[in-house]
Amino acid sequence: MNPPVVLSIAGSDSSGGAGIAADLATFAALGVHGTAVITAVTAQNTVGVQGVHPVPAEFVARQIDSVLDDLPIAAVKTGMLANRDIIALVGDYAAAGRLPNLVVDPVMVSSTGDRLLEAEAELAYLELLGHATVATPNAREALVFREVGSFEEPSDLAALCPGSFVMTGESTAIDFVFHDGGWVELSADVIDTDNDHGTGCTFSAAVAAALAAGLMPLDAIKAAKSFVRRRIERSADWDLGAGRGPVAHLMKPEL
Repeated sequence: MNPPVVLSIAGSDSSGGAGIAADLATFAALGVHGTAVITAVTAQNTVGVQGVHPVPAEFVARQIDSVLDDLPIAAVKTGMLANRDIIALVGDYAAAGRLPNLVVDPVMVSSTGDRLLEAEAELAYLELLGHATVATPNAREALVFREVGSFEEPSDLAALCPGSFVMTGESTAIDFVFHDGGWVELSADVIDTDNDHGTGCTFSAAVAAALAAGLMPLDAIKAAKSFVRRRIERSADWDLGAGRGPVAHLMKPEL
């Protein structure tokens, strides 16, 4: 039997901890076939981002068409979209119904604090949220959206997403999910480690893989949180790089 096929539309990470590298490793760990559309090439490592080179939107479209025209995509996740043109392009595909089970991870800033999205593109993300099955902003990104969209309450922002809206807590290990008109709290103990590079990418990729496997959105979110937690525990004592190290994506085959 063929595995589910998932598409990641995101940027590269030359250190292998985040972006497309993290997404494909997560897909492999969860037994789905991963495909990739590169939106930007970055020069980065565990210390920071040394350079960003966005891919022209028309070539991003060519990559998307190549995948969609040939493979049975069951779910799609977005990561670093870099600029307004690429966000608008992805929104057009979503509006046309070509991006099933869309997980929007609005990557704005890296775990090392470097900007990965043009400031003028922040508002464009609000329209893309309207096509998401699941949206996964962290607390900082949610705050930016509330400011640029003039939303008074987090629930006003979350209501833009027709599916489930997850506000991840990062260091607090507490995530808040807006689902069926109300908030659900998903809590866990904090794991003491500096190895958190790529956790957001890994989480959103795991959500997409779970959706592709047939899980409902809230169940997919819970499964993804458990997956990421196990990976952080596995790599908590690693010493890779001089900055914020990666999480372990591959451990043993998932049951």
